[in-house]
Amino acid sequence: MAEKEKQQVKLKGQLKYYLQMPMVMTVLLVLMNIWIYQIDRKAGTLMFILLAVYAGIVVALYVYSKSAVMKDLIEFAAQYGIVQNTLLKELSIAYAILLEDGKVVWMNDCFQESFGVFQQQKLYLSKYIPQLNRGVFPKDVDERTQIEVSYEGREYIAELRRVWAEGFSDTEKLLQMPSEKEYFIAVSLRDVTDMNRYIRQNEEQRLVAGLIYIDNYDEVVVSVEEVRQSLLVALVDRRINQYIARIDGIVKKMENDKYFVIFQKKYLEGLEDDRFSLLEDVKSVNIGNRIPATLSIGLGFSETAYAQSNDYARVAIDLALGRGGDQAVIKDRTGTTYYGGKREQTAKNTRVKARVKAEALREFITVKDKIFVMGHKMADMDSFGAAIGIYRAVAALEKTAHIVIDEISTTVRPLYDSFLKDISYPRDFFLKPEEAVDLADENSLVIVVDINRPYMTECPELLKKTETIVVLDHHRQSSDHIENALLSYIEPYASSTCEMVAEVLQYIVDDVNIPSIEASSMYAGITIDTNNFLNKTGVRTFEAAAFLRRSGADITLVRKLLRDDMEAYRAKAAIISGASVYKGMFALAMGEDLSIESPTIAGAQAANELLDINGIKASFVLTEHNGKIYVSARSIDEVNVQYLMEKLGGGGHLNAAGAQFDHTDMERAMEELKEKIDEYLQEEGDE
Repeated sequence: MAEKEKQQVKLKGQLKYYLQMPMVMTVLLVLMNIWIYQIDRKAGTLMFILLAVYAGIVVALYVYSKSAVMKDLIEFAAQYGIVQNTLLKELSIAYAILLEDGKVVWMNDCFQESFGVFQQQKLYLSKYIPQLNRGVFPKDVDERTQIEVSYEGREYIAELRRVWAEGFSDTEKLLQMPSEKEYFIAVSLRDVTDMNRYIRQNEEQRLVAGLIYIDNYDEVVVSVEEVRQSLLVALVDRRINQYIARIDGIVKKMENDKYFVIFQKKYLEGLEDDRFSLLEDVKSVNIGNRIPATLSIGLGFSETAYAQSNDYARVAIDLALGRGGDQAVIKDRTGTTYYGGKREQTAKNTRVKARVKAEALREFITVKDKIFVMGHKMADMDSFGAAIGIYRAVAALEKTAHIVIDEISTTVRPLYDSFLKDISYPRDFFLKPEEAVDLADENSLVIVVDINRPYMTECPELLKKTETIVVLDHHRQSSDHIENALLSYIEPYASSTCEMVAEVLQYIVDDVNIPSIEASSMYAGITIDTNNFLNKTGVRTFEAAAFLRRSGADITLVRKLLRDDMEAYRAKAAIISGASVYKGMFALAMGEDLSIESPTIAGAQAANELLDINGIKASFVLTEHNGKIYVSARSIDEVNVQYLMEKLGGGGHLNAAGAQFDHTDMERAMEELKEKIDEYLQEEGDE
């Protein structure tokens, strides 16, 4: 019986084929011997004798050496298994085997040293490393999962693999596993604490480039006595130098109002936590100056090149200035972050910039034959009036312009119809977006008014068809602005784009003649955006209004144009009556199922009126229109609604902004708005 069992032990696999090769060679030699014997009997006889000797040797070796080979193989396998187990157990990487529920059933020495808590009892790994739970275990044999984990201050990269053990329960007597769960989870933990520390240290030592500009240098210096001007500048210099010196940085003054700074990245997080207190420190400098000094800070960081950091800093300072100054902007490869911007930029009394921009615009207009003017989607009175003003500038230079406009709001429609009825204007005075795209070519000039975000223009495709783009806007610049504009005139201090265009008109052509209906359109734009000259009105606002009035703007006509019909008035009243107060300072209202043509306009008007309630710092009105929810946000001076709306993907001014939701779930939109308000309050330290 023992002999029978012994004979049942057989070789298999590659070793079996390797040992059988001499037999195969013997058969081939026999066939070759037969062939040679037929050709030459003597040679065949001689080869037969040699073949017999070879076959005898092969048979003898195979029969008498097989048991010795088997013995050696068994000894090697046993020793190999011991070596393998020893190597795995003494491996310098922590290694363990888990059951499908996460329970540790085996671990090597390194694992025990790193996680001594498992030495005495078999516990669940997720109890001590919550990230390594059943939810991250691989679901397939070929699948590998890598995850970063930490334990007692050390950082590890854990690699998990599923190892099948088919037939395990049939051979293992100590552990019974269901046939469908005959597998283990192999976990290896690589300690990367030191490596990560070195990476962080290297990262922290990289340099951040920065630019600091004094926004209103000329105005602040002029506002103090001449003998104190140098002292004022010295105090501002001192605040900037002390602030940068605290973070071991370097400051280089390039011009009277411009500074270049550089410091290590490890201090950047501290500046962010501090929310750039330098902005407020400089404002506190007061030696009799009537206007506080404000700063714009642009910081850039690139992981690859210091030159790129400097380029990012320039982009950041341009954004800070374009958004009105008094803020810090950080730019890196992942995006842009804004801090500050609580103060509305002071309007400059000088019109030098307006004159320079007007001269540049005149140069572009005179060399182009196809000129297109467009504002933002759902054009309001400011966008429409500004487009009309640019049309007049082009016509005064004896060129032809087309105004691109699609959807007409109720506010704009009366004026729009008036232009259509006036035979003095060409039939292609207004163009639909698709018509403009067909007509435009690479040599066209596109002038964008009252918006600086490409996707919100009337026809974004038009911006891609030409390389000559001009932007005139009074909204604070956002990160996704029109980047390829050859001429960009953005003044956040301006009350409206119509105010800016009115100034440009006075410099682009001498003694420009503006028809009454065009002057009235621009005057209406200023009236709407200033809420009847109550918000954001400066000296230049009234000067622009006076210029338009002298040009023939009909105030009575404007008032009639801005009146609401009864349904719109009732809709606005319904929105206001349903308003609620959030956190004791925010008025929130919703406009649902409003049976009017332009509910967004009613929402904006309601938001303005809600500010008249005592104690309300900001108002937010949500209205549904064309499958979207539009948010109108307004404030007086204490809340930066532009920053709030940017959190929702929108933008605007410090005290007048908006955003959109791509759905019609009003309750969900209101909850998202409240979340952003809560975030804003936490950042400002008001909650």
